[in-house]
Amino acid sequence: MPELPEVERAARILRRAAAGKTLACVSLMHPSLRRKLSPHRLRTLRGAVVTRVLRRGKHQLLELQDGRTIHVHFRMAGDWDIGTATDTLPRHARATLEFENGTRVALVDPRALSTLTLHAAGDSPLPELGPEPSDAAFTPASLAAVLTRRKGPIKPVLLDQRILAGVGNIYASESLWHAHISPRAVAATLTPERLERLIREIRYVLGPAAQLPARYRQARGSGRIAVYGREGEPCRRCSTPIERIVQAGRSTYFCSVCQSS
Repeated sequence: MPELPEVERAARILRRAAAGKTLACVSLMHPSLRRKLSPHRLRTLRGAVVTRVLRRGKHQLLELQDGRTIHVHFRMAGDWDIGTATDTLPRHARATLEFENGTRVALVDPRALSTLTLHAAGDSPLPELGPEPSDAAFTPASLAAVLTRRKGPIKPVLLDQRILAGVGNIYASESLWHAHISPRAVAATLTPERLERLIREIRYVLGPAAQLPARYRQARGSGRIAVYGREGEPCRRCSTPIERIVQAGRSTYFCSVCQSS
């Protein structure tokens, strides 16, 4: 699944391709997208100017000059393919945005779960989102305040986008390993010192990930991944075999020795 660094990288690519350009047409190839955006509304995008491209959490926003917003969410496997209007469409293209200068941006998704919706001026397309990991307001005190009543384990809590925007399953596991915190640790019991360490390691993990040319999970052989997808392999700190458990329906990887509490 694309996570914050992957989506940020995608948003930068989209920004270079689309910002300041005028839409010639938007086409939807998949029925799930066409159900949410009628042909009439698609036609109203002809001639619209993209003033800027923003990212918030895992959401991408194309703000139009007339105040409307195109909202895109990659879900499990979406990505952008940038080309020209005369290029052959990539396999699994689900939508295209063509611009008057000949640029074509294709939303590619083999699972067809990505969404592309249009929102009126003044309507926010975003759900409730917590701070970004890089936000100065994301502090041990602010995190402790939202964890006070969280009696469940910390790993699933980190996936709640209302608490922290953009961190997904891979980065949650990796950050907890770097912070020496068990994914089973009760969220509300983490001390300010451990929360400070967790925040530091979340930022550390996201930093190198943002520089990878491919998705983080594809860099497994590079040695950058500490635990995710490494069940049975030796811990990079203590050589204990990495374990895998399921939490809230998602795979969690950890070291039972380095992350014993």
